[in-house]
Amino acid sequence: MPGNSRRRGALRKTGTKKGMVVGSGGQRRKALEGKGPTPRAEDRPDHVKARRAGAAARKGRGSGGARGRTPGRPGPRERGGSGSTETVAGRNSVVEALRAQVPVRALYVAERIDVDDRVREVLKIAADHRLPLLEAPRSELDRVTGGAVHQGVALILPAYQYVHPDDLVAAAHDADEVPLVVALDGVTDPRNLGAVIRSAAAFGAHGVVVPERRSAGVTAGAWKSSAGAAARVPVARATNLARQLRAYADAGLFVVGLAGAGEVDVRSVEAAASPLCLVIGSEGSGLSRVVRQACDLVVRIPIAREVESLNAGVAAGIALYEVARARR
Repeated sequence: MPGNSRRRGALRKTGTKKGMVVGSGGQRRKALEGKGPTPRAEDRPDHVKARRAGAAARKGRGSGGARGRTPGRPGPRERGGSGSTETVAGRNSVVEALRAQVPVRALYVAERIDVDDRVREVLKIAADHRLPLLEAPRSELDRVTGGAVHQGVALILPAYQYVHPDDLVAAAHDADEVPLVVALDGVTDPRNLGAVIRSAAAFGAHGVVVPERRSAGVTAGAWKSSAGAAARVPVARATNLARQLRAYADAGLFVVGLAGAGEVDVRSVEAAASPLCLVIGSEGSGLSRVVRQACDLVVRIPIAREVESLNAGVAAGIALYEVARARR
């Protein structure tokens, strides 16, 4: 009989998890508002369709098949990333990554999460940019993040799509501009890579080249340090950096290395206005021997004697400014 609270099942027993009242009272409907579209099955790392798509992509790469392109990346001969996704865990880290416009494959938010200002900002950015959002139990976030401290939020980033080093020069010629490429030798800190990408964007470089081995890649840390510039400046990977520098020289680029014991001041480079490849070494060991031999000229930045060397990101910014000033 309607309205009869004494009928069997009308009220739950005292002490049950859901309390005395049957139903959610609309709370579940409110919790689902503003969560954005549900990601496709192929975009969920734990879904069988995503695993099949990844296996098909790996099989295609092994047989010389075509690889997908990231929008805005020039050139047809792109090289894929490491083939695996990256996870960003923790409220502060996720907020900073979203502020830096890091590409997102999926955003995980724990069920019944304690909402604070950081979580509100994460959900607002997700709604504004229509990011794929998954509400999952904390056990699922523990599995996705590998047991890291996630505080109820985590990002899954797609593998970065690197371009071919020759495509950087081709893109400059297509734009009817004088090529300017930055190459990094032995820079292993992703934050330094991000700083170099940001300076490259600020001073008109056409791309950054990094070696495939013993070098930082475009990770979440690099994305954050670049302050979004990684979305505009392509990054290429070279199997052998010294060989690629010689290929640039054969293509008409003047290859200039930057080292503390350089031959001339960076401000004295007369070839700055010509097609140029600027090579930055690591802060500790500088340029390797084979890379130094591949350079047409090695220059230095004049600094005080009390300072041993400059951070690779800072050195790249100074050198690129001098090149831009000479070109103007």
